[in-house]
Amino acid sequence: MFTPRRALVLVAAVVTLAGTTLPVQAADIPAPGEIVMSPNIKHVTNVPKPEVLADIHTDMAFQGDYAYVGNYYGFSIYDIRNPKKTSLVSSVVCPGGQMDVSVYGNLLFGSVDSSRNNDSCSSTSQSATIKESWEGIRIFDVSDKANPKYIKSVETNCGSHTHTLVPDKWRQNVYIYVSSYSPSDTFPDCKPPHDLISIIKVPLRNPTAASVIATPNLFLPDGGYGGVPAPYPNGKSATTGCHDITAYPEKGIAAGACMGDGILLDIRDPEQPKVTAAVRDVENFAFWHSATFNNAGTKVIFTDELGGGTRATCNEAIGPNKGANAYYDIVNGQLVFKSYFKIARHQADTENCVAHNGSLIPVKGRDIMVQAWYQGGISVVDFTDSANPQEIAFFERGPDNTAPPLDGGFWSAYYYNGYIYGSDFNLGLDVLKINDWRTNQANSVRMRSLNAQTQASYPEHGHGH
Repeated sequence: MFTPRRALVLVAAVVTLAGTTLPVQAADIPAPGEIVMSPNIKHVTNVPKPEVLADIHTDMAFQGDYAYVGNYYGFSIYDIRNPKKTSLVSSVVCPGGQMDVSVYGNLLFGSVDSSRNNDSCSSTSQSATIKESWEGIRIFDVSDKANPKYIKSVETNCGSHTHTLVPDKWRQNVYIYVSSYSPSDTFPDCKPPHDLISIIKVPLRNPTAASVIATPNLFLPDGGYGGVPAPYPNGKSATTGCHDITAYPEKGIAAGACMGDGILLDIRDPEQPKVTAAVRDVENFAFWHSATFNNAGTKVIFTDELGGGTRATCNEAIGPNKGANAYYDIVNGQLVFKSYFKIARHQADTENCVAHNGSLIPVKGRDIMVQAWYQGGISVVDFTDSANPQEIAFFERGPDNTAPPLDGGFWSAYYYNGYIYGSDFNLGLDVLKINDWRTNQANSVRMRSLNAQTQASYPEHGHGH
């Protein structure tokens, strides 16, 4: 999502209704707050958004028995030792959108893509045209979950809309690939062309020595896709940076969703990533938003965030191929398009709905992903046959009437150690349980951590990574 945020109203109560076996079409849109879901999904609990965080929940990360949830005003840590009794441990107030989070060891990294008057947690927003403005990465020590400590900031050109962790093979350093976009001639530290990412090196024994070590160019010789200037929904974003990068360090590869381009990267040398393949979809994709590999590293799912997450794209007028997932096989190092997928359930015109963040469910022999669709809810899709992806489970609420129209829903949905966690803009953290023959094998896989943009292979049996 790339629009300015504002404070929203919190409503804690939700109502769980019986599941349904068929996709909910336009005539069957649930009432505000009403829950509908497939019979193989159970709503386990909801933890309301902390009152001290006055803006919306964003992305999530997991480590051990804890979930970390970003917010435009900071982040929160939740105890998930017993997912049915998920509870808030602490919240850190540190404004600066959009606070994408990732966790490694005792360190939490947060993205700030909001021009601030300084790097502190008491900073205020100011115009990016002011030379002294700050944006970039904040680093926190979260060894004490009840009292996280802010220990370091690293400024990056154009800020940090999202970021991706890439540990080195010796686990001595972790690299942060910082993605940002939309430069302007009026921004002193973010002028076009912005055809790069920033790479921050964090020495794990001395994280306060973190610094930018490289700004490699990740675009094609033509400078990236030029886009199509046209009114919504027909415009296509020009490539002026990457929105998000997903790394698969074990396999030495990464995939970048770069506005008008989808790219593959060789990251065997994490300090010098190299583009090895690229693809464009000038017919349907408006904004290449994020990427996910399958476990084998032979497929990539790219998402199209048509309308920036603030439009009602899940309807008959937009159709099934825009604001959707696109599935690509990697064949001889190149990206080969196979199909699109979009949820079939039409949403109300007040409901922002488009493909957004998700992760794999670790099942041997199958490719299954859980994914957020803003107010379209949470969907589970089997893409083992990448030419014919099939939804096998879903969960959604009716229109969120606790906030302005087109301003709610699930930002991210991730699977972690037997449960699905959904980060809802306004309603907090939801915990779901799927019970399906195609996914139940995943219950035996235990992961030590999950940063969705830093994929690790899941084991075929038993214990996790």
